[in-house]
Amino acid sequence: MPEILKIVFAMKIALLGYGKMGREVEKTASHRGHEISLIIDSTEDWKKLGSKLTEADVAIEFTTRQSVIDNIHHCFDTGIPVVVGTTGWMESLPAIRTECLDRGCCLFYAPNFSIGVNLFFELNKFLASKMSEWTGYEISLEETHHIHKQDAPSGTAIVLANDIIRLIGRKEKWVKEAAESSADIGIRSVRMEDVTGTHKVIYDSEEDMIEIVHTAKNRKGFSQGAILAAEWLTGKKGFYEMNDLLQNLKKQK
Repeated sequence: MPEILKIVFAMKIALLGYGKMGREVEKTASHRGHEISLIIDSTEDWKKLGSKLTEADVAIEFTTRQSVIDNIHHCFDTGIPVVVGTTGWMESLPAIRTECLDRGCCLFYAPNFSIGVNLFFELNKFLASKMSEWTGYEISLEETHHIHKQDAPSGTAIVLANDIIRLIGRKEKWVKEAAESSADIGIRSVRMEDVTGTHKVIYDSEEDMIEIVHTAKNRKGFSQGAILAAEWLTGKKGFYEMNDLLQNLKKQK
């Protein structure tokens, strides 16, 4: 974690979701001197422990697309800032963002909390801007994750594809697996045992191929980013994303 990000005070953190990411966040929080004051991992937990949410300074949410909206509303209703890393619910994000702002709540959402992945987003946009006039290259993406990941394509792959579409006018939409039209970007999703996450952007022509790849070695980078976001939310209201946090980090250098 960057040296400039020194902990200011210890927080009480509510963990919403206690799967692999929840457990990794717990480790990172402890290392940073924070307290996990509440763990909720089921509907029954909400019934038994939900009233204790108000005792937390912030909530960190890594669950499923079936649970995430209800969990966000629990935080909104109790006035607790929430950091959300669950993906697969993009269709609901505009409405949640509007509700957050209208109600004076606080939400930080990112499809990927890894600092490296967010730098990879910038590299992807730079390459797309350079390749926009080179029509001889076909563009595709590939993402590989563990077999328990529910959404496909991943939220990270969708961000990469949408950034390319915005910068390369001949592309109109992304599709799962192989592209059926020259206006499409195909995203291939692979699920394997014990894979943290790999994303590949491919520009392929008859003469050569250009690839950029990000591979996560473990979940530590994701949990660190989530904790940084939680610390950064202190005293804030509004809707935030990784660009807001990264710009703040740059200013501190």
